[in-house]
Amino acid sequence: MRKLLVLLTLYSITLYGCAVNPVTGKRQLKIIPESQELRIGEQQYAPSRQMQGGDYEVDSSLTEYVNSVGQRLAAVSDRKLPYEFEVINNSIPNAWALPGGKIAVNRGILIELDNEAELAAVLGHEIVHAAARHGAQGIERGMLLQGAVAVTGVAAGGSNYANLAVRGAQMAAGLVNQKYGRDAERESDFYGMQYMSRAGYDPRAAITLQEVFVRLSEDRNQNTDWLSGLFSSHPPSQERVEANRETAKTLPATGELGVERYQNKIAHLKKTKKAYEAHDKGREALSKGKTEEALALANQANRIEPREGLFDALVGDAYLSQQQYQQALTNYDNAVKDNDKFFYFYVQRGLAKEKLGDQTGALKDLEKSTDLLPTATALNALGNLSLAQGNRQKAIRYFKEAVTSDSEPGRQASRSLVTLDLPVNPNSYLRTNIDLNQKRMVIVQISNPTPVSVRDVNVLIRYPDSQGRALQVVKELKGTIPPGKSALIETGIGPIQDPQFLRYLKFGVTNADVVK
Repeated sequence: MRKLLVLLTLYSITLYGCAVNPVTGKRQLKIIPESQELRIGEQQYAPSRQMQGGDYEVDSSLTEYVNSVGQRLAAVSDRKLPYEFEVINNSIPNAWALPGGKIAVNRGILIELDNEAELAAVLGHEIVHAAARHGAQGIERGMLLQGAVAVTGVAAGGSNYANLAVRGAQMAAGLVNQKYGRDAERESDFYGMQYMSRAGYDPRAAITLQEVFVRLSEDRNQNTDWLSGLFSSHPPSQERVEANRETAKTLPATGELGVERYQNKIAHLKKTKKAYEAHDKGREALSKGKTEEALALANQANRIEPREGLFDALVGDAYLSQQQYQQALTNYDNAVKDNDKFFYFYVQRGLAKEKLGDQTGALKDLEKSTDLLPTATALNALGNLSLAQGNRQKAIRYFKEAVTSDSEPGRQASRSLVTLDLPVNPNSYLRTNIDLNQKRMVIVQISNPTPVSVRDVNVLIRYPDSQGRALQVVKELKGTIPPGKSALIETGIGPIQDPQFLRYLKFGVTNADVVK
């Protein structure tokens, strides 16, 4: 394996060459050209934000402020990219960067910072990840390990919605949750502080920021959200604190902290902090089936901040779980009015409309949600609606998209797809393998990797006789094959002395039915 990796690396260097990293000045392997790097970031930015909670819309001036700080740092960076900075409506303290300079910070991290210089430390760190191609390098390493020069998806994770994502959005989940190596983190700390100093910020704020992170990471039981956010992809350590101290000694001990300005900008976040805490507790309560508690917490949140769609959606989800579909619909309507740019509100409203018999409205909302973020939830529901309208082929297309998600809706879609399509295309779902038994007679093994039991399986075998004439036989399997199980069929062909005879056999499943 090591020899193969070396050969692949040498091949890639020959094909693509090395390039000087614009931040570090080091020569590095470069497989992905800048044009593709920019395209990846542009394509994955919107779905990445959607699956992490959507943009924070209640206070648009906060995003404008964060963007202004980010652009101030970007202006002094070593690589000019089309940098963008957004605030995500998520309580987990986190920040991330995609290739091409697409950067986001969660609402949850902003509430933890004391001043603008600490925000600059967070953003400067992420700018270096983008400018130094850390994300692109991660993709390139994956390509080399796979032995293929193609951008592929990364396992989804890191949010409530990531495992529901399908199509190219699965790659977005992997990019957001990409874990950087120690060298990449060290580079981002070091050069991020250089950018802070160049932009007129006090670089020592990067020290206090890391000290806070270390303190929080040490109390892991009380700060589990941090573990699923910033700490999982940017693990803090005392070593990083000391490294930042050493870097600060080489930089001017001057610059802005921007305490008052920062505190003014996050004043609304502080004012509504308890509302989001109530919402997050309500979400947890609902996941445990405590519907009334969830409703009480959602209403408490709504009283503090009546403009937040997340709170209306929580009320809607509670009513939906109680099968009070009209009340759920009313709250989803309110959520969409508050924020018409978040996929989840359209998914849930579509599901409520489906339950109320409004198929046209359900289709419209579910399709709108997939425009924002394609998910197994919406695609599975669209498949069911298409089936109810008698459009079998359209239903199959929706189910085929949904099954790429390893989630309950994805598994539901898989069962629906197999039930619909396996009787028509059994050879696409059941696996066959041919061999000789102890008596040297030809046997066929049929494996059922699907989530449903199958019966009435027929296998066609074509084979030459001793004079080379083409013969065929159809054999039927008696009984059923449960999900994940196999069965053997004796063909009656043989005995065969030369195993090479098997190379001339053609075989496949011609018939199978699903056990309903």
